[in-house]
Amino acid sequence: MSTAQDLKDAFAGESQANRRYLAFAKKAAQDGFPQVARLFRTIAEAETVHAHRHFRVMGGVKSTADNVQTAIDGEAYEVKTMYPTMLAGATTEGNKAAQSSFGDTLQVEKEHLGFYTTALDAVKSGKDIAAASMHVCSVCGHTVMGDAPDICPICRSKKEKFMEIM
Repeated sequence: MSTAQDLKDAFAGESQANRRYLAFAKKAAQDGFPQVARLFRTIAEAETVHAHRHFRVMGGVKSTADNVQTAIDGEAYEVKTMYPTMLAGATTEGNKAAQSSFGDTLQVEKEHLGFYTTALDAVKSGKDIAAASMHVCSVCGHTVMGDAPDICPICRSKKEKFMEIM
């Protein structure tokens, strides 16, 4: 095992712990345990600190143009390979919940790819993207530059399910 591999593994583990603990926090809050939820959110933030530290040591943060290109490459992989393969497997198995999750996510990842492509063009020309409100559907992840729609075009959730991202 090498230190480089250890950093990658630590980054992945800390990143996954953050997401897990945030999901656990939502459940604890729903179940009426607000302080347990707060504990999960607090430790999730600490795991984020760890993940970011490992990622910086790995040299994972580069110029903004390089970072946007890395995001494009990741989104393109998800759109062209990862989610189509997963969706096909779920369809073959008849797993309707996984089909819905993978299919909705595939649509959203296509949006992300477009947003990042626009951002890279702007950054390469020395400009920022246009200022706009940004919203994410809390059910499927549909991402909107501008006002949230009345109904999510992907999962059909109502406008109230959208979170504004600051």
